This record gives sequence, structure tokens and C-alpha cells, in this order.
Amino acid sequence: MTIKYETKINNIGSSVKAFLGDKMLILFGENAPAELADFCLSITVNEVENKIEVGDTLQIGERKYKITAIGEAVEKNLSSLGHITLNFDGSETPGLPGTLYLEETEIYEVNTGDIIKVYAD
Repeated sequence: MTIKYETKINNIGSSVKAFLGDKMLILFGENAPAELADFCLSITVNEVENKIEVGDTLQIGERKYKITAIGEAVEKNLSSLGHITLNFDGSETPGLPGTLYLEETEIYEVNTGDIIKVYAD
């Protein structure tokens, strides 16, 4: 397994659940603007170690999701701001530059302290 990115959820905004119906989770580093922080999973900003590719796996805690499409700004935004959207709609064409698209599935509960990883098998 090649780990391409790894971080930890430090805080869960009070309004994160509002986006679950849209099959989305929003990640943002510790410097999220106050008006956005309530809607985000606050993470530690870390560098992307290797190119993220379609078919890689995103893991949150124990849950694993296949990556189906990658917006052009995902790696840059993760490394600089920790800010991307995770969209669980199964799209194979990236619609937004800062969005990582994942297989269409139920989004399971996330917890403070969960590790988020992107890796190739």
C-alpha cells in the first residue's frame, strides 16, 4: 500500500450533518474562516505525498471509499489549505476543481480523531 495523503479530523463543525443529504463532506485546515468552520471537518494540513489517482482509496476511520474522479485543484488545496469537498455521488467526471469524487454510497458517521488516508493498493 502506498500512502499518498494522511491527516486527522480535529473537530467536527456543528452543521456538518446539513451536507450529508447532498452526499458531501467538506474538509478544511485549522485556518478555516469562522463562517465556514461550522460546516467543515477541521483537519491538520499536510502535504500530498504522491499523485492522487482515480481508483485510489479514501479511508475515513475504518470506512473505505473508491475515488471516481479528481478535481484539478484537489492536491494543491489539500496541501495548502486542507480544503476540499468530498462528494459521494459516484461522478466519473470532475465537475468542480476542489472536489474529490467518491463511489456513490452512504456516508458513515465520522468522529473527532478519525484518520483520513488516501492510498493506492
